[in-house]
Amino acid sequence: MATPYLPGYGTASLSDFATSLFATFGGARPNTLELEPAPRVCLFLVDGMGADLLREHPETAPFLSAAFGRTLTAGFPSSTPTSLATLGTGGTPGEHGMIGIKMAVPGERRLFNCLRWTAPGLPIDPDIWQPAETVFQRLIGLDVAPVYVATGAFDGTGLTRAVYRGVHHLHAETVEDRIEGVRHALRSPRTFVTVYFSDLDGAGHLRGWGSPEWLAQLAVADRMAERLAEVLPPGTTMYVTADHGMINATDKVDLDDYPGLLEGIELIGGEPRARHLYTEPGAASAVLDTWRETFADRAWVVSREEAVQSGWYGESVRKEWLPRVGDVVAVPFAGTVLIPAAAEPHEWSMIGYHGSLTPAELNIPLLEIHR
Repeated sequence: MATPYLPGYGTASLSDFATSLFATFGGARPNTLELEPAPRVCLFLVDGMGADLLREHPETAPFLSAAFGRTLTAGFPSSTPTSLATLGTGGTPGEHGMIGIKMAVPGERRLFNCLRWTAPGLPIDPDIWQPAETVFQRLIGLDVAPVYVATGAFDGTGLTRAVYRGVHHLHAETVEDRIEGVRHALRSPRTFVTVYFSDLDGAGHLRGWGSPEWLAQLAVADRMAERLAEVLPPGTTMYVTADHGMINATDKVDLDDYPGLLEGIELIGGEPRARHLYTEPGAASAVLDTWRETFADRAWVVSREEAVQSGWYGESVRKEWLPRVGDVVAVPFAGTVLIPAAAEPHEWSMIGYHGSLTPAELNIPLLEIHR
């Protein structure tokens, strides 16, 4: 049986990057990655650009490949909301509480989708769901201007409010708009600019990583990185990283085809590569045994306590966040995905996925360019 590939919390993870970056501006956080101070920093965040995936295609991304520095890891699950919260707070998933795309609202018997920020019933307040002060809010206290350059569709969403509190949002719909937005923002003497590119991840989900469509978007990201480097004023550092990698599914399991698997389960949360199973009272042990037996050669199936104690979410999980973790956590390896197809038709239609504890999904690049 495969062994989980654990995030490098405390040594080389996204949370270490966030705290190290904050430290370079004079913030009271450890500079674990020993990043060099700079008055102006541009972070180019490419959604879905795993380090292992990038290494496979140097001919498509010559600029990024030539500048490839070191490898970090995302946290668990290796998915966008979790990683954005990690970058935005400097905390591990166990500290900020964004431990999955779909999480149970404790005590309310309903699922909350934190990517779309939707839930049946009363709306979820971003300031309550993720109450930690963000890196951006702390940077303002250091006289650093935090700017986020991305499509206007993200402005004011629940996820943006939860993880980007404190930024000035510059709307930029095209690559040209984003490059010009970064150029404008870097005129300030002390600033931290984040520019976000999501199209690579989208192509991977729909067509698979390595597909012609994915390669075309990797080429766009490569040229965008090169052009961003060209507009950096002297004394500026640019970092390029990602929020996760990706695998292509080779083994799709429709959970609806296995009624016995659903017995004792009240809610199925998480995502196809990292499932949270919220069980009915007294059913957790039986569900754990059933899922372990069924997926013994395709998934790591553990109890909430085992997931926490194994350090999947960091050194610890805050007590108030524990009910967000499933009573049982099922994490596929190899090319397996676990999906209730009727409830999640969009997820079922995908080719590329992420979220699990494998190198292809966890490993992300960190590139540094100094001007």
